[in-house]
Amino acid sequence: MDANDSPGRSRASRRRRTVLLLLALTAVTSATALVIGLLSWAPDPPAPARPLTVPEAERLAAMRVTNLRDLRAGVHVTAGAGASRTDLVGWVDWSRALLYLDVGGPGAGAERGLLQRAGPVLVTRPDPAAVPTPAAPPLVPPADRWRLRHLTPGAGLAPVLDLLLGLAADRPDPALDGGDARWVASDVVAAGPVDVLQAPLPTASPPAAGSPAPVSTAATGRDGPTSYWLDRDGRLHKLVTRLPGVGPVTVLLNRVDRPTLRPVDALGGRPGLPRALTDAEQRRLDRLPARLRGQRGATLTLTAPVGTDTNLRGAGWLSWAAGTAYVAVADLGVPDRRTLLRRDAGGLYRTDLPAETGGGGTAESPGRPPFPVPAGSWRPTRSARDDLDLLVDAAVAAAGPVRQSGAAVRVREDLAAGRTVDVVELRTADARLRYWIDRDGSLRRVELRTAPGAWAQVDLSPTVVPRLGPPPRATPPSSAPRR
Repeated sequence: MDANDSPGRSRASRRRRTVLLLLALTAVTSATALVIGLLSWAPDPPAPARPLTVPEAERLAAMRVTNLRDLRAGVHVTAGAGASRTDLVGWVDWSRALLYLDVGGPGAGAERGLLQRAGPVLVTRPDPAAVPTPAAPPLVPPADRWRLRHLTPGAGLAPVLDLLLGLAADRPDPALDGGDARWVASDVVAAGPVDVLQAPLPTASPPAAGSPAPVSTAATGRDGPTSYWLDRDGRLHKLVTRLPGVGPVTVLLNRVDRPTLRPVDALGGRPGLPRALTDAEQRRLDRLPARLRGQRGATLTLTAPVGTDTNLRGAGWLSWAAGTAYVAVADLGVPDRRTLLRRDAGGLYRTDLPAETGGGGTAESPGRPPFPVPAGSWRPTRSARDDLDLLVDAAVAAAGPVRQSGAAVRVREDLAAGRTVDVVELRTADARLRYWIDRDGSLRRVELRTAPGAWAQVDLSPTVVPRLGPPPRATPPSSAPRR
């Protein structure tokens, strides 16, 4: 008999077949039970909405104080829906009431581009050719093409921007009770578990001096309930609401994306630590008039947000030795016209010309004014001078005695034309000024705080300037057009 056909091996084969049969039967039974279980399973119903507990109400009441304490956060906002949706991506700095956002989305329209807002002052950098999908703006903002912008309260993006800045306050909100606030769900976000709470938007309350203004029903209105995704430490991660004239609004906050933001020049530039002048800085300021008279003159470039939606650009010359200035000024809203401004010992005079005869260039970068100084209907500036007059006059008058009200303050160190400068702020009877003085004692920029709260600049480059000749013949006051 063959060894392979032994009785022991036959019994082993029969046992293996029995085990395999039992395993197969077990698998079939388990699969059948799983299918039956899946067909009969139903998820546990969500917990019903309920009034807030005391700890939940306290977290919600302290939410805006927590935001102010955390200083900054990254934001991604979706406002509106469908073809009218606008997306805003960037950062909010609640400690300085500052926004820096990229605006995109299919409904952005003329708002597409970059945006910065400091308190009530808004500047934009339009970019109609930008891709519809927004991305975080560059941490160092572009230096050019910023313009003052006025948004009608309660219209366009104004309610959304008010909402973002209004999510911070220096004191807790009153705790809501009586069913006005409710716990509606638990959820999980990237930062961890959160509670979804439903409550009205905060109402206006008087802020302490220096704190950002709270969101107000007058500014943003309310249109339906607001949901807050709040973690156990009272930090807001998401907000969903509806605003009149805007529609649905979703705000996502990234609590770890919180860089220090740099305002553009029109908003005062990057923050500093103001302090009294050192002895060396005071000496440079005291010697500045004599140094400017020794340099005799400079070319100037002017950037001036001076009124509601009025943004001026200019180029020209000034002579500290003669106390004169001659500038071609373009208004971005009227690109085909130039205003020639002449300043001398007799005062300030203006005339308006077509762009091609008033220095040429573009509205964003106008050319210097023509020589010889054209004759024509030059009109004198009357006693009620505007910010443009004050800015040019301040640049020329820096070579003379400046009548300050109060001590000068060093705001910060900065760069101008590759040179390190001290930014020195001083106040006069007419204006709030900043001088950018390099370490050699040369004046590189004069800034003026304009009526809307923005900063206008005259950048200076010392050079030999042409003689302006005698002052133009002014139109007699009786026939001069009123300004």
